[in-house]
Amino acid sequence: MDNKVTRPRTDLETKTIQFPKQMDTYDVWPRTDGRGVDLISDRVPFGKLSYDGPSAVVNAIEYALQRSRFHDAVIRVYDAAGNVIGTHEHNGDSASFRSQAAVRLSR
Repeated sequence: MDNKVTRPRTDLETKTIQFPKQMDTYDVWPRTDGRGVDLISDRVPFGKLSYDGPSAVVNAIEYALQRSRFHDAVIRVYDAAGNVIGTHEHNGDSASFRSQAAVRLSR
């Protein structure tokens, strides 16, 4: 005869805990001196990175994608007037892409 003692499972033990998804937000703004763009985010070291040259927007977006490859992210590209000219929502599946706004601005 087996004398194992089993205790009943409570509702708390059978439920899974759902955590909210982490959403990274990146903003790409043109620099005030007209020499490239700034990438601004909480996830960027020191809060801001500056990019210069003809592919500055593309480089900033690629950096944001690399930093958020396993997290959901929103990348917004602004013009000098403060209007959003491109938005991309990345679902954290590490798929590579090039934002249509970055391709349009790099031409």
